[in-house]
Amino acid sequence: MQAITAESIEKKRRSRSILVMSILAVLIFTTFIISMNTGVIKLTPKDLIMTLFGQGTDRQELVLFQFRLPRIVISMLIGAGLALSGCIMQGITRNALADPGLLGINAGAGLVVMLYVSYFPTTANVPVFFLPMLAFVGAALTAFLIYVLAYKKHEGIMPTRLILTGVAVAAGISAAMIVLTLRLNPEKYQMVATWLAGSIWGTNWKFVMALLPWLLFLIPYVMTKAQTMNVLNLSDATARGLGAHVSREQLKLLAAGVALAASCVAVSGGIGFVGLIGPHLAKRLVGPKHQGLLPASALVGALLVLTADTIGRWAIQPSEIPTGIVTAVIGAPYFLYLMTRTRG
Repeated sequence: MQAITAESIEKKRRSRSILVMSILAVLIFTTFIISMNTGVIKLTPKDLIMTLFGQGTDRQELVLFQFRLPRIVISMLIGAGLALSGCIMQGITRNALADPGLLGINAGAGLVVMLYVSYFPTTANVPVFFLPMLAFVGAALTAFLIYVLAYKKHEGIMPTRLILTGVAVAAGISAAMIVLTLRLNPEKYQMVATWLAGSIWGTNWKFVMALLPWLLFLIPYVMTKAQTMNVLNLSDATARGLGAHVSREQLKLLAAGVALAASCVAVSGGIGFVGLIGPHLAKRLVGPKHQGLLPASALVGALLVLTADTIGRWAIQPSEIPTGIVTAVIGAPYFLYLMTRTRG
């Protein structure tokens, strides 16, 4: 009877997860359609359909295929990547407030990318496709620094100490980035300031192709680690008792989370709170098991960034609000709410 009950509960959980992810997919598709018609140049539903099937004017095809669709696709990829990165960070640190932005990973990636875009044009000898690699180097060095500073012999890595160390390192890197911007000419300063605010600056297909290989490799890898992450959510002693190589698995997942965040930051700028909000909302919808939590986090993140970018392009036309500011308006109050609900 107990086995039947457990089996029925598991079946209901899976059915709920499938239903939730189906609803999220429909919401993403709906927002996708709305976003294609959001901008200074309006495209009616008829115009959209005709343009998609090659019957639009040259101007309509330029607006849709060269300006809007790349940005929409990048928004979805960024949202999925950052939310998955946040889900990994929260899982391996066992801290509900962990986020690649709060841990300083985004700042480390951003520093290297900012140095490149500040002193070299994107048409220089180093191609756009190299930006995610540069970002990964910066993020990996930052993660290593945080790990070294947070590690204590005989205690290992304590989640709270890791978070506090990450916040301190992120603050230091952010201060260094501000100092560096003071040396830029006005044109470069404006570009870097917009990037730091979280504007999706990579808005053509070459940026999509630069980001896509990273996500196509990392997302399936992370999904295969769902059961491992379930075990790592337990105490270290319990996880070792179940046969998990805790330190090795944590290091692998940390590398995957860093790579996801870094590749997204390379084309999105400083978009924060996605890695915090996405996993939390997903957990409320599908529960804590990572078999459902990981894909749900990716979908919530994609929907969040796509919606934020659409709002940013619509709110004060013909100007735009950087996507990072919109997510901050949503994420900052939610972060404070989580702070009040988190013990210790």
